[in-house]
Amino acid sequence: MSEQLAGETENPAAGSSTNGQRSFEDVFGSICSNVATVLRGKDDVIKLAVTCLIADGHLLVEDVPGVGKTTLAKALAASVSGEFGRVQFTPDLMAADLVGTSIWHPQLGSFEFRHGPVFANIVLADEINRAAPKIQSALLESMAEQQVTVDGRTWPLPSPFMVIATQNPLEQHGTYPLPESQLDRFLMKLSVGYPEPDDEREVLESDGEQRNLARLKPAVTSNDVVAMTDYCRAIHVSPALRQYLLDIATATRRHRSLTLGMSPRAVIGLQRAIRVRAAATGRRYALADDVKALAPAVLAHRLVLHPEARLQAVTGQDVIAEVLGSVRIPDDSAR
Repeated sequence: MSEQLAGETENPAAGSSTNGQRSFEDVFGSICSNVATVLRGKDDVIKLAVTCLIADGHLLVEDVPGVGKTTLAKALAASVSGEFGRVQFTPDLMAADLVGTSIWHPQLGSFEFRHGPVFANIVLADEINRAAPKIQSALLESMAEQQVTVDGRTWPLPSPFMVIATQNPLEQHGTYPLPESQLDRFLMKLSVGYPEPDDEREVLESDGEQRNLARLKPAVTSNDVVAMTDYCRAIHVSPALRQYLLDIATATRRHRSLTLGMSPRAVIGLQRAIRVRAAATGRRYALADDVKALAPAVLAHRLVLHPEARLQAVTGQDVIAEVLGSVRIPDDSAR
């Protein structure tokens, strides 16, 4: 079965004029390459962000200011020809500033709903931990159900839909930690990191990224992204590999350093992500290697450490590495 699947690299969903008959792997690579023209030297971060988008997930980016968090969000939206929305989270932000509000229309004699910035394909929730928890929770319905409810009426959000939230790990004055229920809504948590010297030199020579960002052309359409998401649902995950995912989840729930392990949502999200990675590498089946590659980004932020573990400087990444080293890998996950 694995040989048969390995030969089927053409994407039947890529029949649009944008993609022609290119394979999923080629289309995925074109999106990543397009973003990389403005975010230099961050190929791994870009691949994970694109994987998150196609896996129909949301992304939390935690890093210091000025390393390209906003650039990543804008470049990703431009690369998929998607509408970009931005919300600057502040202590005085109101829910209406995020989802929209109904205003009186005198000519019509009725209220008219004005969409907020959440009605976009890529929504940047900048410094999300600076708004009060009540405002943070206003995102939950849109992230979980791709819709918002205002004045008793439900409004669908566009497809694809992705929230990219940012937060600063250092400056905590006036911030509100994200609750575990909200952290679990993010498929991945990433850090961009400082560029390598050669990459930073190129940025200096081009006088920053804004000019290149303004000239960035789409690599695909938003409809192509939806088709890629649909295509990945057919990527084969063997019963043995599913059991591997469940064994990892069980190990986190019993781990001595954790008060809270993986949720069922985390298991589902990890399965969606490994399907995308498999397709992006030209396979029609997922492997344990996909799980090991994506587990840190997908799982670490969802784990809640015991206070004793925090005192010992144990991190979620440490726990994931230990769990992956202890859980038996399936003998043949391709069958």
